[in-house]
Amino acid sequence: MKLTFSPASPFARKVRIAAIELGLIDKVELVPATVAPGTANEDYSRITPLKKLPVLITNDGDVILDSYVIVEYLNEIAGGSLIPGYGPRRWKAKTNHSLLNGMLDSMLLCRYEKMVRPQGLQWQAWSDDHWNRAWTGMARFENMPEVLNGPFDISQIGLVCVLGYADFRFADCGWRKAYPKLDAFHQKMLERPSVKISVPPPA
Repeated sequence: MKLTFSPASPFARKVRIAAIELGLIDKVELVPATVAPGTANEDYSRITPLKKLPVLITNDGDVILDSYVIVEYLNEIAGGSLIPGYGPRRWKAKTNHSLLNGMLDSMLLCRYEKMVRPQGLQWQAWSDDHWNRAWTGMARFENMPEVLNGPFDISQIGLVCVLGYADFRFADCGWRKAYPKLDAFHQKMLERPSVKISVPPPA
């Protein structure tokens, strides 16, 4: 299998963590890809018109996206437990993940607004609104002991990627001081090889 990725992508990191945890990382070839707003990449657009990372290309040539669907696919073929199979726990995990993915989307848009949009065209209120979505999302998980102390699953993986991306792109945002339970959770997670190995390089 081939996984398109960038070391900076929290979405690709999510899949890498899952693949390591499921014992599949040796079966996945990591294929570096570069995508950026306003920059054409016709070769990658032929793989996915959305031009987003990551994409998994199976041994049969099928294209699987997005990051959650890829994790679900890997979890199924490995017989893993990263996503509960049925019942209330499944829907809670999927809902948690949707929130976390939305938080990452908002953080990425803040990054683009500051670093990519031309000077003089930035919309501060829009950026502040998106950052508030991520920040208040962190506040919600600060008070979710069932996630912070629960089994290692898609919710914990997603939360690791949110906090890691905050460190990577918003190092001065102060999330550790604001959310000490998340800080303790993140420090504990960094003891897992899958999490430590996949930390993005210094920005």
